[in-house]
Amino acid sequence: MGMTMKSGGRRGRRRHIQRHQPMSEINVTPFVDVMLVLLIIFMVAAPLMTSGIPLDLPSVKGKQLAAPKTQPVVVSVGKDGQVFLGEERKRAIKLDELGAKLQAVAKSRGGKDEAIFVRGDKAVSYGHVAQVMARIKAAGFSKLSLVTELESGG
Repeated sequence: MGMTMKSGGRRGRRRHIQRHQPMSEINVTPFVDVMLVLLIIFMVAAPLMTSGIPLDLPSVKGKQLAAPKTQPVVVSVGKDGQVFLGEERKRAIKLDELGAKLQAVAKSRGGKDEAIFVRGDKAVSYGHVAQVMARIKAAGFSKLSLVTELESGG
């Protein structure tokens, strides 16, 4: 003879508590931020990667040659007559060492069939550039190219 009562007091429907529902949009703001930062970094870094040794190349009229399939070996002659191999501007090499160093580079890259680009500052004498080219030829390399800038204007 007892009486039972339900505790809780509320009857009927329960209210649905709304939880976090997944969004159907993608937030692209962080992506755009990262892309803008990368764009700025590459815009600043690209001019610095063009050439390692600053030279004032002579200007000539003519057509630009087609780029070689592999990266050529670059020999640079500065306006003070110093010779640099590759893009290292920290260490000049002696003219007597040029042939041996070029042969070592060619051996590591696969032979003497390497294209060698000679960059000479326009303030350096023609005789000094000719000496550098003669040393390269004496080391057994036959594909020599002089690097110049195209003349601006007509």
